[in-house]
Amino acid sequence: MAKVATAAELRGQSRVELNAKVTELKEELFTLRFQAATGQLESHGRLRAVRKDIARIYTVLTERELGIVDDPDVEEAPADTAAAKVEA
Repeated sequence: MAKVATAAELRGQSRVELNAKVTELKEELFTLRFQAATGQLESHGRLRAVRKDIARIYTVLTERELGIVDDPDVEEAPADTAAAKVEA
C-alpha cells in the first residue's frame, strides 16, 4: 500500500511531478474500480484514499494557480529591477 502524501509534502513538489503523480493515481483508481466491479478488491478503503490523494493534488495545483501559495516552479524577478522600471 502506498503512503498517503500530505498537502505540505505536495506543495514542495514541482508541477511536473504533481501531474505525473495524478496520472499514476488515476491509473491505480481505474485498476481498483475494475477489481471492485469484478469482486476481486480486497481493500475498499484504498479506493477512498486514492480519490482523496487525487483531490489533494488538484487542491495544491489550484492554490498555485490562484496565487494562494507560491509556486516553486516560477522564478520571481528581482524586486530592485521592478522598482528601477517604475522610476524610469
